[in-house]
Amino acid sequence: MGVKLGILGLGTVGTGTVQLLQDAVGRHPLLEEIEIYRVGVRSPDKPRAVELPQSVITTDLAAIVNDPAVDIVVEVMGGLEPARSLILQAIKNGKHVVTANKAAISRFGAEIFNAANEAGVYVMLEAAVGGGIPVIQPLKQALSVNRINTVIGIVNGTTNYILTQMQTEGSDFGDVLADAQRLGYAEADPTADVDGLDAADKIAILASLGFGGRINLPDVYCEGIRQVSKTDITYAEKLGFVIKLLAIAQYQNNDHSQLSVRVHPTFVPKSHPLASVNGVYNAILVEGEPIGQVMFFGPGAGAGATASAVTSDILSLAAALKSNTAAPNPLLTCRHEDYCQVTPISELVTRFYARFLTKDHPGVIGKLGTCFGNHGVSLESVVQTGFQGTLAEIVVVTHDVQEGNFRQALEEIRSLEAIDSIPSILRVL
Repeated sequence: MGVKLGILGLGTVGTGTVQLLQDAVGRHPLLEEIEIYRVGVRSPDKPRAVELPQSVITTDLAAIVNDPAVDIVVEVMGGLEPARSLILQAIKNGKHVVTANKAAISRFGAEIFNAANEAGVYVMLEAAVGGGIPVIQPLKQALSVNRINTVIGIVNGTTNYILTQMQTEGSDFGDVLADAQRLGYAEADPTADVDGLDAADKIAILASLGFGGRINLPDVYCEGIRQVSKTDITYAEKLGFVIKLLAIAQYQNNDHSQLSVRVHPTFVPKSHPLASVNGVYNAILVEGEPIGQVMFFGPGAGAGATASAVTSDILSLAAALKSNTAAPNPLLTCRHEDYCQVTPISELVTRFYARFLTKDHPGVIGKLGTCFGNHGVSLESVVQTGFQGTLAEIVVVTHDVQEGNFRQALEEIRSLEAIDSIPSILRVL
């Protein structure tokens, strides 16, 4: 029995998926039994990189999810609507779903997985995080016996490319962003990438799988890379760090009661495994007990990489349908229904880097030290690095401190007459 696919969308990922399915020779033999039965598009006359019979292509996406002959609906159109409604309708009709849509899953995952569990179907989402890197299935299956403590990753290729170029070329953010847009690594509207929103969607999904509870997306602290300057990248280098936009989900304490889920630019020690992940590559580091550290590395975007993840999900479902074991397997479904309690960012305990511009007054470093001491902030290093015009530049790195205490110290420091401005505050891994 052939497995019939209804594909929603024929953009970059949809085209890559069709190309992979049409070129099945030398791949898994079951791929040859998968039929591209219907493909939904917005513009049927648009020139495309794949050839499909006219009878397969339709602009009626609802007809695909309602067609009794379709076994698996593959949603690769992106966006929130109509993607969400079509996924829910497919589930209602008893169809399995494969999606690459991290935005829809991170926002409407509870609704989608409740519906799937009720209907007894799978929703597979390997392509939603990390492009072609297999990380969703390992978290659900191979690593599920571990007590996960940390999931931390570089999960956005655009920001990683920008930060890598700033580091290697000594360029400003705006110049590198313009280059990235010209090369196609950044969208015309780069907001979702450079403001960390895309990474927040992805860490919400990974945290949900790693920590066995749903994540409320507004609980994910999110800060992008617009404020990272080439000056900070230079200081990071001098201090033995690189700056990366990290998506982090981790327990802050031994009794696993404080879960922190956040996205922000971070000083990463050069010795850390994520420090050498450059360009458009992604990597996700999972730490658990008893396994220790496992890292998944690879291309985080692109037609081929994402199509690989989409097609692997299609193959898993086709195997289940063929062997008549399509009844949901708890290792493949997302059955947890409780929400994780996410600790507010003010309670985060971490190290900080801060850069101050000060008037050239005697004793200014002593005053900084006093203000920090008043709020229990211990300093690892204080360096006066030189001058910008008439202003002295002072860089500090703290020991571990609660974020709320650090912010209170900064408020006091801002009121000092000697302080002109605080251009940069970054967390340190």
